[in-house]
Amino acid sequence: MPYSPLLVKPARADLTSLGFVELLTAADVDRAMKDAASGMTLVAVNSVTGCAASAARPGVRLALSGDAKRPDRLLTVFDEQDVEATAQMRSYFPDLPPSHPSFALFKDGELIHFVPRHRIENSDAQSVASNLEAAFNEFGQ
Repeated sequence: MPYSPLLVKPARADLTSLGFVELLTAADVDRAMKDAASGMTLVAVNSVTGCAASAARPGVRLALSGDAKRPDRLLTVFDEQDVEATAQMRSYFPDLPPSHPSFALFKDGELIHFVPRHRIENSDAQSVASNLEAAFNEFGQ
């Protein structure tokens, strides 16, 4: 059953206000991932879970506002809302089980770092930010 729009709208805005581009269809995902063939791209699989609200979204906000190198592209799909887009995005990391929230970092079209839910749900926002910042700095230009 879809979540209430009262929960979904702010959860979407938490990421789009940071510059994440929402991908709503499978075609949107394919177009965006074609553009991700060069540079660094961060994909957020968003959700309305408690750990998304308390750690994932605040963590990525901290990571993007810090001194770390910033990805060239910020993309997001919303699990359990934009089902087709989420399934298509997951096809770009097929060896990983579905996980929401999660973050996938690509460099030149290749998956180089993944933060699954189990590394988010028992963490705080600063831990998530530190994980992402380390990956940005390690793999950034």
